[in-house]
Amino acid sequence: MAITGTSRFSVSFLRHTLRAVALPLRRLASTLVVAEHEGGALKNSSLSAVAAAAALGEGSTVSLLVGGSGPLLQQAVAHAAKAHPAITQVLVADWAKLDHDLAEPWVEVLVSAAQHSNYSHVLTASSSFGKNVMPRAAALLNVSPVSDVVSIIDEHTFIRPIYAGNALCKVRYTGSGPCILTVRPTSFPASDSMKHEVAAPITELDISSESSEIVRRSEWVGQQQEESDRPELGSARVVISGGRGLKSKDNFVMLEKLADKLGAAVGASRAAVDAGFVPNDMQVGQTGKIVAPELYIAIGISGAIQHLAGMKDSKVIVAINKDADCPIFQVADYGLVADLFEVLPELISKLPEKAKLSSQP
Repeated sequence: MAITGTSRFSVSFLRHTLRAVALPLRRLASTLVVAEHEGGALKNSSLSAVAAAAALGEGSTVSLLVGGSGPLLQQAVAHAAKAHPAITQVLVADWAKLDHDLAEPWVEVLVSAAQHSNYSHVLTASSSFGKNVMPRAAALLNVSPVSDVVSIIDEHTFIRPIYAGNALCKVRYTGSGPCILTVRPTSFPASDSMKHEVAAPITELDISSESSEIVRRSEWVGQQQEESDRPELGSARVVISGGRGLKSKDNFVMLEKLADKLGAAVGASRAAVDAGFVPNDMQVGQTGKIVAPELYIAIGISGAIQHLAGMKDSKVIVAINKDADCPIFQVADYGLVADLFEVLPELISKLPEKAKLSSQP
């Protein structure tokens, strides 16, 4: 029997058929997560990136790319293999040029892996490393990256902040190549309970000895890093930040004393960094680190919009400033209008050594 026309029934049947075919395809997204590690273990930001990759769809595969060399790499690979049940494969790039966060060799390995396995998504945390590597990879893959994702609706639709976090934008990726994403770690918390008993299979990548010209011209010179017993700023449970109101570098010692008693990390506003009070890696804000601790204490910070974009998702915000009209009080849960040079010494003296905060600050 020949069909010479198209009825409403046949069109409806075709639509349902296409949806039925498309549904399993959406659930079979394949994602490559570029991981960062330190001291032989994955960074919390990378575990958050894995959690985001797992949210792309039920049944999707998640490959984890770990690079570097030596014993620390092997320890990180062992940790990665059991870090999350969503990880289906660990790719190991054993190359000394990947020991540091130099973008050029990382991009070369990343693009090669993405093209070889035809991943639908390539994802990493929105850290300084991710912000450096992913746009370069996107340019080489001829796609437009989606940065700083805070929510995943489906495998092609994402939510990201705009206007310094004052608005949220829904973005739909329609490119033909892999979807390049950086995700905000504070929006995809990684729990220790997600560790998996069964190790994911490990695959060694074939790193060619012939590097591109741009990689051969790049050389790691060195890095200055201060050792501290305090928790990392991006993942600390309590953060104490100081601003220009502290007036000098020496006065940040008061914040450090308070942080030591509370087991907190120390941050700063951009104004304090620009004034030379503290180094750049302590900056909290739109152009610094995004934090969302259980308790955030802002001392001598007026609350410029760029700073608020980096900390307003904190569970409890406490502000101390002598200016009652400063913007920080608009987002603070608790505010104290007072001279910080009078309040801080008294607060430090009354807190016991290594004070322990309850689970609800």
